[in-house]
Amino acid sequence: MNDGSGNGWLVGGAVTVIFAALMCALLIVALYPWLARYALAKPNARSSHRTPTPQGAGIAVIAATMGAAGVALAVFSLGASPDLNLPKVVAAALIMTCLGAVDDIRPLPAGLRLILQAAVIAGIIYTLPDQLRVVAQLPWWFERGLLLIGGVWFVNLVNFMDGIDWMTVAEVIPITATLTILGMAGALPSYGTVLALALGGAMLGFAYFNRPTAKVFLGDVGSLPIGLILGWMLLLVAGGGHLAAAVVMPLYYLADATITLFRRLIRREPFWEGHRTHFYQRATDKGFTTMAVVARVFVVNVGLGILAIISVVVPGRPSEIAALTIGAVLVTWLLAAFERGRS
Repeated sequence: MNDGSGNGWLVGGAVTVIFAALMCALLIVALYPWLARYALAKPNARSSHRTPTPQGAGIAVIAATMGAAGVALAVFSLGASPDLNLPKVVAAALIMTCLGAVDDIRPLPAGLRLILQAAVIAGIIYTLPDQLRVVAQLPWWFERGLLLIGGVWFVNLVNFMDGIDWMTVAEVIPITATLTILGMAGALPSYGTVLALALGGAMLGFAYFNRPTAKVFLGDVGSLPIGLILGWMLLLVAGGGHLAAAVVMPLYYLADATITLFRRLIRREPFWEGHRTHFYQRATDKGFTTMAVVARVFVVNVGLGILAIISVVVPGRPSEIAALTIGAVLVTWLLAAFERGRS
């Protein structure tokens, strides 16, 4: 990274990942006694865990992500000036972190929570350059409105899908790895690539403590800002002319959470309340072990990442359609397997 060469990116990227992982792990160790005392998640009818477990390790993940990204941007020359909106995105992620912390300790009413999240995401969308378009055929104001709705949904679906040990790890690590490769291919700005490296490294540090059976959970303090950061990086990819890649990468999360939402709406269930009806949750109720579920999710996400990369390095409508089609088949297979369960 320091000389703009491939070797520079490899060295700088490896240092960023290792620094983020170590920083996250050390922070979790330091915070664990406090989390165990003040942020204990007790099991209930909707929980996947059976014993009280500390939550709030997302504080360490976000701190390590921001710290490692800041060090990398300061120490390594990226060959391009950081985007002026990057500090605003970091500030928005920190606000979302605070919102998640409050919700972990004293749950907020669903309506107020959505309003506050929408305000933060609207602030990010407002700072986007006018020339950043995802679907240029749509009116500018209409597209911005869709981005707001999509942003709120994406932040919440990352939160909803953080329901069993290692699930978020199995999602974030493949996506950040894919974003890093896309960044090196020029489909993501260099500062976004550094942020992907830092977040991926921080999740590696968290993974040790969250492995089944987890010693600590992310909590909303982690899942909400992680959703915001991932959503922003995916938006940069889509705005750079790679909409298919931006959709394919999180396709499993999008499908599981969205189908589950519509099921609950059709059944007139209170969709804003916690539940255990996601495909991956139902799979654990139907005979799959937690490791069997997250291993399948991880493998499918790796496959989706490969498809996203192919759609970028082999430009053209045929490769995009192929990536979306094959990705949809992979996700459909996984959802069907979870729905059937194990006999």
